Amino acid sequence: MLQDIAAGCGITHVGVASAQVMQRARDELFRRRQAGLHSGMQFTYRNPVRSTDPTLAVAGARSVLVGAMPYLLDGGADGDHDARRQPQGALVGRVARYAWIDHYKALRLGLRAVAGQLRRDGWRAVAFADDNSMVDREIAYRAGIGWFGKNANLLVAGAGSFFVLGSVVTTAPLPESTQVVPDGCGTCRRCLDGCPTGAIIEPGVVDAGRCLSWLLQKPGVFDTRFREALGDRIYGCDDCQEVCPPTVRLGERLRRPSTEPQRAVVDVVQLLTGSDEEVMATCGEWYVTDRDPRWVRRNALVVLGNRADPADPLAASILALYLAHHDPILRGHAVWAARRLGLHALLPVDDPDPLVQAELTANTAPRP
Repeated sequence: MLQDIAAGCGITHVGVASAQVMQRARDELFRRRQAGLHSGMQFTYRNPVRSTDPTLAVAGARSVLVGAMPYLLDGGADGDHDARRQPQGALVGRVARYAWIDHYKALRLGLRAVAGQLRRDGWRAVAFADDNSMVDREIAYRAGIGWFGKNANLLVAGAGSFFVLGSVVTTAPLPESTQVVPDGCGTCRRCLDGCPTGAIIEPGVVDAGRCLSWLLQKPGVFDTRFREALGDRIYGCDDCQEVCPPTVRLGERLRRPSTEPQRAVVDVVQLLTGSDEEVMATCGEWYVTDRDPRWVRRNALVVLGNRADPADPLAASILALYLAHHDPILRGHAVWAARRLGLHALLPVDDPDPLVQAELTANTAPRP
């Protein structure tokens, strides 16, 4: 019955694990944090003891029901083509698939429906999705949903990794899944070789300090080593999934119907010229540190440097505006973008801020 409720809400895969401590995940979180591989990321790294013990999320928990929902969408006859269509002549930034719409909204509705039934049956039950209370990939693996790919994503058997995961922690003694999905990667290493920054440092281990998805969210100066590799990405990176054979070959089998507009690209000029309120409205449900648009504009300046036409007067005027900006972080990234485009005449002779001075004296290679 619970599986039927989940399926009716678009959750295609369901499994059940015990609410025991996820010791393997706990040990790995501590190990990777100690090694600095989290690069300041919080989420489940913030409190590994809490995020690996379901009984701390729901007192007396005995079971965790895990649900996986596909985020490849069927938006009509043209599907992804419509979502990826770029305005003629526009400078746009790419958005990773998982953020084209708020997929977690639909997943939460389904999980809450399952939790509601459990509560009506007399048990305690709480739904969690995209929540730092739960290491979702580990509990999904234990529930028999899939295996850990070399890109550290959970690969759902027969369908790949284009899924969002969530769970219902409950005091009900649900029958646990007995299957363990065997490794399906074999000798394949396309994700390791295809990562634009070499962030997958060994099978299943990602150095967040090199991962573009995290660097786009991380506050502060965008690491100069990876600015060129960022290309036109403005939020997230799909590369390690888009080269994954099971994901590419099998993912198309499970498209989720959706009538919502899919946003695969955003207007970079709008991000750099709009008001704070307009920028954050464009970003919607994206994770932006402190909901501060400066980090979105920082990313947009890097995209500008990578993709703008050096002869475009609009690009030059935007850079001139940011080279005089009150925020030294944005001035510094504008310096990089101007030098990347070969617009050296725009650069200030000097700047009182050490961060901007460092950008002015850096060896920034112009675009070929």
